[in-house]
Amino acid sequence: MVFVLPGIKFDLDMIKKYDTPAPRYTSYPPATELNSEFTVTDFHGAMAASNCRKSPLSLYFHIPFCQTACYFCGCNTVISQNKNIAKPYLENLVQEIKNMATLIDPERKVVQIHWGGGTPNYLNHAQVKLLWKHITENFNIQPQAEISIEINPTYVDQDYILFLREVGFNRISFGIQDFNYQVQVAVNRLQTEEHLFNVMSWIKGAKFDSVNVDLIYGLPHQTLQTFQETVTKTIKLDPNRIVVFNFAYVPWMKPAQKNIPQAALPQPQEKLEILKMTIEELTSNNYLFIGMDHFAKQNDELALAQHNRTLQRNFQGYTTHRGTELLGFGATSISMLNDAYVQNHKQLKDYYQAMAADVLPISKGIKLSQDDIIRRDVIMSIMSHFYLNKQDIEDKYHICFDDYFSHELKALEIPAADQLVDISSNQIQVTDIGRLLVRNIAVIFDNYQNTKERRFSRAI
Repeated sequence: MVFVLPGIKFDLDMIKKYDTPAPRYTSYPPATELNSEFTVTDFHGAMAASNCRKSPLSLYFHIPFCQTACYFCGCNTVISQNKNIAKPYLENLVQEIKNMATLIDPERKVVQIHWGGGTPNYLNHAQVKLLWKHITENFNIQPQAEISIEINPTYVDQDYILFLREVGFNRISFGIQDFNYQVQVAVNRLQTEEHLFNVMSWIKGAKFDSVNVDLIYGLPHQTLQTFQETVTKTIKLDPNRIVVFNFAYVPWMKPAQKNIPQAALPQPQEKLEILKMTIEELTSNNYLFIGMDHFAKQNDELALAQHNRTLQRNFQGYTTHRGTELLGFGATSISMLNDAYVQNHKQLKDYYQAMAADVLPISKGIKLSQDDIIRRDVIMSIMSHFYLNKQDIEDKYHICFDDYFSHELKALEIPAADQLVDISSNQIQVTDIGRLLVRNIAVIFDNYQNTKERRFSRAI
């Protein structure tokens, strides 16, 4: 059965056939390939090469703390009602900023900053000011930089929203997940409809440039009817961007999910109906399907970047800043240089121990080969634009595309026969049917997944 939607064809048969686990491709190689053989010395060399490239920078700061546990969460968090726990963390984070700044050409421009978590609004006013002060003192922040922050709306008031805007944040994101009370109770994320609308009103009143909200489908007690009510209310909120995540039930990886009543999770068929409805509702209300699980208004930078084919992905998801290199700060954060990725220690004790020894808190990383870099360009083009120009790859890397990827082109014949992708002499184009399954098309070019068995979330 095929339902025709704007820019997408929702083919239930194809979704069922191809809905297999695959990386989300916020990077290539995927983060699962980072290893402990990569050293701090390797990172110093990678940073020196990065300075020679003089690429613009994107900075990510991880605040891992939350006051309460959301049972659906897959992030690396520390749950504590004792906010004193943030003080030593900030001291170490500031030290990491200072240490990293010595490795960076001070003329390099920072065009994007993001605070994530955890819950960045776990920090009080003074702590936010302290961290912001050290960021601005150590990096060359551009006047028009995108400066965004994630918040848990349960723990903010109007004063805090206005404070964030005055500090310098111009973009903000918050999780709704679901408006339904029964669902909220089951995942331990209580927030009233009135408060969520108040939060959005405060944000718009503070004149943030852009607002993103998150929804999750596949949570316990969700039905097609209840989630349609959530989507309707979300559209009424009128955010610039909406992300609709597929809930991955992985209690063996995230123990908090053991609190979720598994019997109450919607069945696969109902999840597909919920997804179809969500796409239909959003795309008929002036939101464009950007890819994966992202929707944006037609005048949003994400939509414009995709139209101009300057959109790309990194560990924060889709980004409009093509050509930037990402530096991550704080426990568990990941840095993405052009030819190397590194991740900080996940556990606070390991992070603190590295900082006490006055070394960068790197736990693992990977040096990219030329093949990795070529395949990254191919995969990211498919993931971001649903399109690949073979000639662009040939000109950039001096290869014959059809020869280099002969095995992959042969493998593409199967999804091509199912009308998920069109292949011509000079391009690969993901069809409207294939857009929802773009991960399963991109994985064909993934040299790591062809040799190892990994556990990833399902595409749908």
